[in-house]
Amino acid sequence: MTSSELQEQFNLKAINLLQEDADKIQQLIEVQMENLATRYCPLYEEVLDTQMYGFSREVDFAVRAGLVPEITGKMVLSKLERKLAVLYEALNNKAKEE
Repeated sequence: MTSSELQEQFNLKAINLLQEDADKIQQLIEVQMENLATRYCPLYEEVLDTQMYGFSREVDFAVRAGLVPEITGKMVLSKLERKLAVLYEALNNKAKEE
């Protein structure tokens, strides 16, 4: 196995691991969106914020280590941030209605 093949395997593994973590956070967001009409849980919001912060650190590390291209890391993080923004907007709208 050549050095470039090994590097490509590391890159793919890093991207897959980041995507797995992103999927877990996305699941948390979806659960909160489903429960939006029934209840609001500030603790859940804190968990999401903490998860997002930790994930952003993971992405930063992977990019700095050369395991993931910067654009790929930004795209994965941006996708999650947009979903989180939709959730927070829905929470704010619900709070205004009450």
